[in-house]
Amino acid sequence: MGADPTQTDPDKYRVLFENERVRVLEYHDRPGDRTSPHAHPDSVMVTLSSFDRRLIHGDQEAQVRLEAGQARWVAAQEHSGENVGTTDSRAIFVELKEPRPPTVGPDGAPLGPSA
Repeated sequence: MGADPTQTDPDKYRVLFENERVRVLEYHDRPGDRTSPHAHPDSVMVTLSSFDRRLIHGDQEAQVRLEAGQARWVAAQEHSGENVGTTDSRAIFVELKEPRPPTVGPDGAPLGPSA
């Protein structure tokens, strides 16, 4: 797994809670802000605001538009991001520390959240 977002972008990611099974992060940025390349383990993301983002990993790119109050699964991934909207991005990430069970499926899930 790649770099820890709390190390690459400490001005945007803050640890709210951590134990041996999960880590809970708060994320906040403003329009035009970008993140450095970083990694997330399997996570649940809860959006606190509506926002538009571009996520990039290598030659993959995804445009993401999310409304406030959504809970989404985010498969383990590495990416950098950019707030391409007109509103702040605010979200909570509940990162899972336990390894992915072998029956969950192959790596290489798409960038960004899924339903």
